[in-house]
Parts: sequence; C-alpha cells; structure tokens
Amino acid sequence: MALCLTFSADHNMSATSRMLHRYVRQFGQKLVHRRPLEARAESGSSEAHLNTVDLVSLGVGRMLGAGVYILVGSVAKVRAGPATVICFLVAGLSCVLSGLCYAEFGARVPGSSSAYFYSYITMGQLCAFITGWNLILSLVIGTACIARGWSSALDSMTGNHISQGLQGTLSLHVPYFLPTYADFVAMGLVLLLTGVLVLGARESTPVNKVFTVTNLLVLSFIIVSGFIKGDLHNWELTEQDYKLNTSGSTDTYSLERLDPLGYGGFMPFGFEGILHGAATCVYAFLGFDSIAMRGEEALNPQRSIPFSIMISLFICFLAYFGVSAALTLMVPYYQIQPKSPLPQAFLHVGWGPARYFVAVGTLCALTSSLLGTMFPTPRLVCTMAKDRLLFRGLAWIYDHIGTPVVAIIASGSIAAVMALLFELTDLVDLVSVGTLLAYSLVVFAVLVLRYQPDQILSKKEKTEDKIEMKSEIEGSPLDHGPEAGTSNILKSLWFPTSPIPTQKSGQIVYGCASLLVLLLTLLSLILAQWPSQVFSGDPGLTTVAVLLLLLITGVTAIIWRQPQDPTYLYFKVPALPVLPLVSIFVNVYLMMQMTSGTWALFGIWAVIGSVIYFGYGIRHSLEENNEPQPPASISQTLDKNIRGAGSS
Repeated sequence: MALCLTFSADHNMSATSRMLHRYVRQFGQKLVHRRPLEARAESGSSEAHLNTVDLVSLGVGRMLGAGVYILVGSVAKVRAGPATVICFLVAGLSCVLSGLCYAEFGARVPGSSSAYFYSYITMGQLCAFITGWNLILSLVIGTACIARGWSSALDSMTGNHISQGLQGTLSLHVPYFLPTYADFVAMGLVLLLTGVLVLGARESTPVNKVFTVTNLLVLSFIIVSGFIKGDLHNWELTEQDYKLNTSGSTDTYSLERLDPLGYGGFMPFGFEGILHGAATCVYAFLGFDSIAMRGEEALNPQRSIPFSIMISLFICFLAYFGVSAALTLMVPYYQIQPKSPLPQAFLHVGWGPARYFVAVGTLCALTSSLLGTMFPTPRLVCTMAKDRLLFRGLAWIYDHIGTPVVAIIASGSIAAVMALLFELTDLVDLVSVGTLLAYSLVVFAVLVLRYQPDQILSKKEKTEDKIEMKSEIEGSPLDHGPEAGTSNILKSLWFPTSPIPTQKSGQIVYGCASLLVLLLTLLSLILAQWPSQVFSGDPGLTTVAVLLLLLITGVTAIIWRQPQDPTYLYFKVPALPVLPLVSIFVNVYLMMQMTSGTWALFGIWAVIGSVIYFGYGIRHSLEENNEPQPPASISQTLDKNIRGAGSS
C-alpha cells in the first residue's frame, strides 16, 4: 500500500512538473513569437502618390514644430545657454544614426507601418509591445507638448492676457511638478482636433506643403534677423554682465538664484549642461520615423524613403542650429522667455512688429506639427489592438466613415489631460526617454535582421538548410564528446560554416547583440554617473570601463565575422556592426542624462504597460490566428483610411 502511494505521488509530481514545463515553454514562445517577414511590396501601386519632395515635406512638417519655436528657448535658458547649438548637433547626430536604420527598414519592408512592426518581425512580441507602447507615449505626449506650445504662442500674441486670466481664476495649489495654472486652451485644441479626426479628416499633402513652406520662410527670417541684430558678446557673458542686466529687474530669476543660470561664457552650464540639453533636444527631431510609415504611398519607397529621411533630418538640423544661434545672439540666455522665446526676442532688439509675423508663423508650424503627430497615433493603437496586444475594442472601426473611433478618442483624451496638467519641459523629457528607447530597439532590430537567413525561402533553399543541419548534427565519429562540441562552437564563432546566414549564425548574432546591449548600458551608466573619476584615472572605475571596452570590441568582432544576408536592397546601413552599436550607445548615454523625476514618470508608464501586456495581451495576442479574417469591405476600409494599420 505504501509503495502504491509513493508511486502515485511520484506520478503526480512528474505530471505536475511536465505541465509546469509545458506552461513555461508556451509562455516563453509567446514572448519571442515573431511575425514572418512578408514578401516586399511592389512599388508603384495604385495607392502610391508621394514622391521624395512630398515625403520630405511631411517629415519637415512633423519635426519643425514646438522644438524650434518653444524648446530652443527653454533649453538655452536653463540647460545650455549659447551652447544650445551644440546640443542640437549632438541630438541630430544621434537621430541620423537611428534614421539610417529606419531607412534600411523602409527599403526592406516598404509596406510596413512603424517601428512596432519592425520589432515584431525581428525580436518578437515582447519587444514589439515595448516599442509600440513607448511610441504611443511619444506620440500622445508629443501631442500635448505641441498643444502647450500652440497655447503659449497664442498667449504671446494677446499680450499674455490668456495666461494671466487663467492664473487669476484657476490657479492650482498643486505639487511642484504641475503647472501654476490649468491650460484649458491647449486641452480644448486637442479635443477639437480629436473630434475632427473622428469625423474622418485625412492628411492633406498640399496643405502640409503650404504650412511647411510658410514655416521655412519664417525661420529663414528669424535666422537672418538674428545674425543682423545679434551681438557676439552674448556668447561671452560673465557673472558681472548678469548682475548689471538684472539690477532693478523683476525677472523671476533673482540674484540669489545665480547658480541655476550658470557662470557665463559660451558654455555656462559646462559639458554636463550640453549633455542634458542634447537629451532633451532629441524631442525636436521626433517625426522623421513618420516617413518610413508611408511606404505604401511612396512612388519608389526603396529609393525615396532613405533619401527623404536623411534630407529631412539635415534641413531640420540647419533650422534648429540657425534659430538657436540667432536667439542666443539676440538675447542674453538668462533673459530668454521660455514660453514665447522668439517673439519676445524681437521685442528685446526693438523690432516689435516683427514678433507678430513670427507668432503667426509659429501658429502655422505648430498646427501642421500637431496634425502630423495626431494622425499616426490612432493607427498605431489600432494596429496593436488588432494584434490583441491592447484591448480589442480599441481596433473598432466605424464603417460609415472608416475611422478607428475608439482609438482616436482614447489617445486624444489622454493627450488632452496631459496638455492640461503638465509643463512643457517635463513632457519633453518624458517623450525623449520613450523615443530614444524605441529608436534603440529599431537599431537593434536592423543589426539582428541583417545577419538572419532570408525568411522568404524557396523549397529548394529550405531543403538545403535541412541537409546542412543534418550533416552538422551527424558529424564525424571523432567529433562526438564535450570537448569536440565545445571546439566546434568556438570555431563557428570566428569561422562560420556557410557564406550565407544560417539559423545557427543568426542565433550567434542575436545572442552577441543582446550581450552588447547589456555591456553598452553598463558603460553608459559608468560614464554618465562618474565621468570625472573615469577620465581622471580612478583605479576601480577606469579598470571596469577598460574591461567593458575590451569585451565590447571582442563581441563586436564575433558579429563582424558572421555572414550577412545577401538580399539586394537599394539602401543598407553602412559599417555594420559598428554604426548600429554606436547609435545604441549614444541613445542609451543620452537617456542616462535624464532626471530621476523623468525616470519615475517613465516607470509609471512602463508599469501600466506591463499590467496590460501580462494581464491581457500575452493571453489574447495569438488567438486571432484561429479566427476568420474580416470581410473584404472592412479590410479595404482599414487599408484606405488607416494607412499602415493592417500590416499583418
């Protein structure tokens, strides 16, 4: 009897163990489940109508908004001073590196929707959700940022009567991280445009071109005026200049608060201020990724998307560099008005009437940028909801007008609340963190995908792969045993067995790339937290940094030895694997410059996303594969009205 009970208990434990193992295995498979890379779409489809000029106009219209009219002033006053020009240079270089990776994806998968889809086909479901969730954060809060900037520009045109009225009647006695008044103008603007989107409004390329041209003309006027009326002495200010200019002044920054305003010179806040400013300025370039999302509408996506991304980034960098230089030449950095820096700058130099021209240009630019940010947000939400990573109700389409009503209302409502209750600078920093993380995941995806075997294989190629795998498993009699196995593994790291990518070489690259991300993150953390100790020769920290560099170099060499996918693409990221790794390092290093408050807010957003994914998404995400496809009419409506939402 005891023997039977023991056998029964062992049997139950074995069954439980098997069930647990099966559950863990299924759970892991869902986390890394990847979409197959579908055949590349043919260019010149009936829906294609955007040429390179159209795509550049869309990209520039998205990027030249709140960043150039509002962000320049706040960064110059409290982060970098005249060195803001260097901040935009660093941020621009970071975005160029990421933009090259977006360009390759645009050439490789021109019909795809966004970085969310890119991550899904390369890194799996979990990374895809993280990317999509961070992009939603960037787009929603980006909408709130632009709305706050639009409200500030309108307030400047009315002589600050709007803000004064709100401060006098609706003052909020709230913690320091919330504004001194609720911006109902910004909230109303977001809700108004949300209603317009619900009614089925679409992006208009001709209207966008008009706004973009007007924007560039206004910015050209600002830059030329700045160099005419500017004074080079404003780039060499001292503490004495500050005291002379603020004696008898009612500026909110009094003499007792001199330290937050720096110590003069071209870099009043030092290199630390430049790095903090560069991390914030990444927000200014948010929007170039929207070009890659227009693959189905581009006439020649493999050619026009890469060129459009690079041209847009270059034009926007010149604009940001010129405007920040003009602003800091016209006005001492500590006298800049962050909420309306450019109109107030013309008032400061005695060109009062010009500020109205600049204010009108500001409103045009911010309106274009706001529309460009609000349009893709429900598309992304709808895509993730269709994949069941978000609640399915968010993918509901109103057939009569073909718009994702629930996704539009949800994203618009969150953006409206953000615009009502948060300051612009706090929102910008939060957007920058989410954007840099999403860009890093895309760069990682490019690095991994280039070394993977082509996922669109013919039967002959599949048979050859099976024969190769069988021969590797069988091997020779002398290869059996742990020593021979270890020797073969080490040998394959430096001498791959095939001139084209195989499953084995792809796994090696995936593992090495993941290890490199960890090593680069540790190196960035050390350099960001203890830079002076590392460069001054501190024995402990310097040794750790050198060891990390040696490990990074060795693992990078292993990736470099692996075969790349020979598939022809019109554009490929050069200098693999070095350039993507440099991009990841720069992005992570800039993320390390953010304040603890920004990371706390980002952590809250990440926790909300984790609850949604592990509570709902992972259990429902794969069920759609067993359900019938929607009727053709609905699919056509989705493809026509929510471009990029149906890339699956």
